[in-house]
Amino acid sequence: MRKYQLYLIEDEFAAHYFGRERMFFQLFQEYGFAKGELKNIIKKQIHYITKPLHALKIRQLIQQQLGKRRGFQYDHESYIIELNGRQSRAELEIHGNMVTIEAFGSYEAETIFFEVLRKCEPSFLAIDFEHQRFGWLKPIKERKFV
Repeated sequence: MRKYQLYLIEDEFAAHYFGRERMFFQLFQEYGFAKGELKNIIKKQIHYITKPLHALKIRQLIQQQLGKRRGFQYDHESYIIELNGRQSRAELEIHGNMVTIEAFGSYEAETIFFEVLRKCEPSFLAIDFEHQRFGWLKPIKERKFV
């Protein structure tokens, strides 16, 4: 099973730290292990670099893009996609400042959610702590000065 946490990073930080996403990964990972005052400090840092989620906008886009898709369903605050006779499944939930996706099987089901989210906002960062993987849903293009 794969579990992703998706955060919406402020555009300024996303552009500045493009190519150095590991720093975001380490910050969010440290928050998970921190205790006491350190946890409060890291929480403030995370709050500063992330944008609030517009849950209604995300929900509307998911319904619009996937509502009529075969294998898509909405169940108690969760959006679910099942493909290939349940061989590939992903479940998306929207929480206060993050989106979570749990998936198993092929990568096809979670990729469908990723494609919808990347249309919504340009600076979503996906993190899979268990497999230590992370990256932008929509890679930020570096400016080329001629």
